[in-house]
Amino acid sequence: MTRMLLRFAALLAATASVCALAEYPDRPITIIVPFAAGGPTDTLARLLGQRMSKTLGQTIVIENVAGAGGIIANNKVMRSPPDGYTVAIGHVGTHVLAPAVQGLDVDYVNDFEPVALVASNPQVIVANPNVPVKSLKDIIAYVKANPGAVSYGTGGPGTPSHVMAVDFGTRVGAPLNIVHYKGSAPALQDVIAGHVNLTFDQAATALAQARAGRVKAFAVTAPTRLTMAPDIPTVDEAGLPGFYMSIWHALWVPKGTPKEAIAKLNAAAREALADPVIRKQLVDLGQEIPSPDQQTPEALRAHQKAETAKWWPIIKAAGIKS
Repeated sequence: MTRMLLRFAALLAATASVCALAEYPDRPITIIVPFAAGGPTDTLARLLGQRMSKTLGQTIVIENVAGAGGIIANNKVMRSPPDGYTVAIGHVGTHVLAPAVQGLDVDYVNDFEPVALVASNPQVIVANPNVPVKSLKDIIAYVKANPGAVSYGTGGPGTPSHVMAVDFGTRVGAPLNIVHYKGSAPALQDVIAGHVNLTFDQAATALAQARAGRVKAFAVTAPTRLTMAPDIPTVDEAGLPGFYMSIWHALWVPKGTPKEAIAKLNAAAREALADPVIRKQLVDLGQEIPSPDQQTPEALRAHQKAETAKWWPIIKAAGIKS
């Protein structure tokens, strides 16, 4: 009799668990943003969160947890209950580069459950108009003729723009004179002012300055041209094949989150990315929207794994630290 009661209790518990999951979500969901309010990642989170909330039928709250290149926010998400109510948004810097440049013993490919790749923002190679170059090939020749003298502004030690600068120097066979700033915005401003020669900046911010004539844009660090700037050649076309770097954004949840909850979050993200209004807003921000086959959790894990395998050896070999 006791054994039968125990089995009945277990059956009731399993049934209750299934019913609870079927009702997901039944309360607000929080998206943790690893940067301050107002930046590109925060803007993207708010656009997606507002649209995803309609699909999920629950409010999505945006919480900004800045610091340590995204590590603080990532730790908070990893320590949260794996129930689908805490979601991380991050990018190549927070979920690929940061652990390597900070020397952390973590495995972000497997320490999170992937939800969806949501946007990609390639870098644009830009220079001050007074730099005596007219093309990317000219920039390469100029750097080779002046090794270590051509100044380059980064968004800070260990940031994507810093890692790219090191990779660029290795590829062309001559180093850049790397100057670190507290963010990509002041780096770009000093390129505009002529204090440094060039930088690689996100299309979302660089293109506005290029269109205003404040900087010259030479190439997009992607295999295809940008939708919003089809006149700018790719690095393949401009003379530096394979020099790709994109500030891609994605969503993750804590490891162990039920697959059913992940599926609902993924469906909501995909629906948001298919919305014409959201698509236009993202394109206006310089974001490229991944194809539907790249929006699955499996595709995100594979992409993150490939990016880790690509950038970690470069970071380690160069001894890049934040």
